[in-house]
Amino acid sequence: MIRVIVLVLVAGVASDTHALQASDDRGVTISLGEPAVRIVTLAPHLAEIAFAAGAGAKVAGVSSFSRHPAEAERLPVVASNGRVDIERLIALRPDLVLAWQSGNPPLQIDRLERIGVRVFVTEARSLADIPRIVRRVGALAGSVDVAEASARQFENELADLRKRYSAERRVAVFLEIWHAPALTVNGAHLISDALRLCGGHNVFAAAKMLTPLVSREQILDARPEAIVTGGFGSEALQAWKGLESVPAVRSRRIYAIDPDRLHAQGPHVLEGVRALCERLELARN
Repeated sequence: MIRVIVLVLVAGVASDTHALQASDDRGVTISLGEPAVRIVTLAPHLAEIAFAAGAGAKVAGVSSFSRHPAEAERLPVVASNGRVDIERLIALRPDLVLAWQSGNPPLQIDRLERIGVRVFVTEARSLADIPRIVRRVGALAGSVDVAEASARQFENELADLRKRYSAERRVAVFLEIWHAPALTVNGAHLISDALRLCGGHNVFAAAKMLTPLVSREQILDARPEAIVTGGFGSEALQAWKGLESVPAVRSRRIYAIDPDRLHAQGPHVLEGVRALCERLELARN
């Protein structure tokens, strides 16, 4: 269960400096003497969140594949595939690093903290976590008003989608993250939360692992009515040969959604959520 970030601004008694304290999703508290002015992000969605929070001009370095917004692509890359180039990061002189709890190895985060780098670690497991993190990053960067506007816009769009699809018939869905081997997500994953909003049910919601491997036999037993895939060639009917008894395959309800949208953990995930809701409407009809 994600710990709720608690943000407290404390006025210094013996100094004119105001201390900014924040407890991240690990429960670790960091303190800044003033809002961050040089920020490094260690995952693509964290760069997007920093820009959405009004801190884009303060982002000094990013991870590879940081494509949202387009400005992030032009920034120095200090991390790739979860691995951080410590020397390049230090050379950027960040006063705040934004890290991804399940995507950046704890040992690398520990190493950064041991050399005095302040690391703020977050994890989005629900759609509601995205505006929460936007607000916290805005507070740390001193851009509260912009962050609040972005967060509210995101929440309003979510509310509209929830209102539109809340009364629809639930559809049993297999969320395919990879085809061979078959990889899916459990009910605690962000994509599963998006599926619930659209009126869908994740047939592997009860799996213990966040991203479990599943067998063809398990897919047969789960009998999903629809399959949503990232489009790794598995949107084609022949990719499901031998599974014709699965309702989704038999009825050809196999839908591909660009993983750049559906698997996102920044604000543009709304594009993927809208696409997911539309595919489930097709499945119902």
